Amino acid sequence: MPQPPETSAVDSLFTAYERPESPGASVVVIQDGHVALSRAYGLAELETRTRATPDTHYRLASLSKQFTAMAIMLLAEQGKLRYEDPVGDVLPGFPAYLREVRIRHLLTHTSGIWDYEDFVPSTQTVQVKDRDVLALLSRTDRTYFPPGTAVRYSNSAYAVLALIVEQVSGVSFATFLHDRVFAPSGMRSTVAHEAGISTVPHRAYGYVSSSGGFSPRDQSPTSAVLGDGGIYSSVTELLAWNKALDAHALVREDTQRLAWTPASLPDGTSARYGFGWFVDDDEGRVRLTHHGETSGFTHAIVKYPAQRLTVIVLTNRAGGEPWRVAQQLADLWLGRRAADGGSAPATRPWPFETLPNAH
Repeated sequence: MPQPPETSAVDSLFTAYERPESPGASVVVIQDGHVALSRAYGLAELETRTRATPDTHYRLASLSKQFTAMAIMLLAEQGKLRYEDPVGDVLPGFPAYLREVRIRHLLTHTSGIWDYEDFVPSTQTVQVKDRDVLALLSRTDRTYFPPGTAVRYSNSAYAVLALIVEQVSGVSFATFLHDRVFAPSGMRSTVAHEAGISTVPHRAYGYVSSSGGFSPRDQSPTSAVLGDGGIYSSVTELLAWNKALDAHALVREDTQRLAWTPASLPDGTSARYGFGWFVDDDEGRVRLTHHGETSGFTHAIVKYPAQRLTVIVLTNRAGGEPWRVAQQLADLWLGRRAADGGSAPATRPWPFETLPNAH
């Protein structure tokens, strides 16, 4: 692995996040299981001028999906469910018209089920929760395509997976994550946040750019749905998560390999999604990626398992392109871009950019 770049080369990528009165960003680069870089920029909360730090907790949005997938994998290893189980056989109340949908389809975004957000009116004031997704899915009687035949990114799928975890385990999804995923990974303060039940330490608040600067936008009507995006964590905590994944501390190596292997479609093409991760080939390297985008937050992770390199960028603002920054950082560590801004292969579009409704 090439020598780490100069700090100035890293800082230059985060200029937009270090401006006065600007929402910030936290970043970690993990190389060979160790922190190669951990930095933070800007503000976690504008009103109190609280600085962002590596310990700042952001709402992860769709970075949460890898944890939901892990919960399902844990139950599968215990023999409490199978990936090929029809969801309707496992989850009471799952709409009958979705009888061909299997758990594997939900994990790989090949279920074809509708996006629950399509049925949430713009005037909604009460927050939607995971259990409400079943009723929302009952407002239609068809799928986008026959399950297993195509790929379409689905927040509904991961909300349903959270309900499966609750049904099979007999405990709440948040409790299962804490007891079976977060605590064993050494993630002491990460939480699937439930208002009035749990608290978020060192919390970043979300913002959106407006004509007068930045305005608060921390929650939306779907912010309480946990399975697709309701986890709060920090780059420090995600360091522990990354170590647990690489050490196969939660599930066996062959089980973890399933998460990092893209599903295949009937025509032989790749769905480019495993269990909670986008998967593609980057110049012969297996690359795992995800981005998270929700009200007031935008994040990215890029991971090269064979090279033992992971980059995570968390930000508390809507918009921006932290996935491009994360890839540029990865390229720096992979030696594909000179620290002084010299020539290198252009950052390729990530797989999720071809799929709608990334949450």
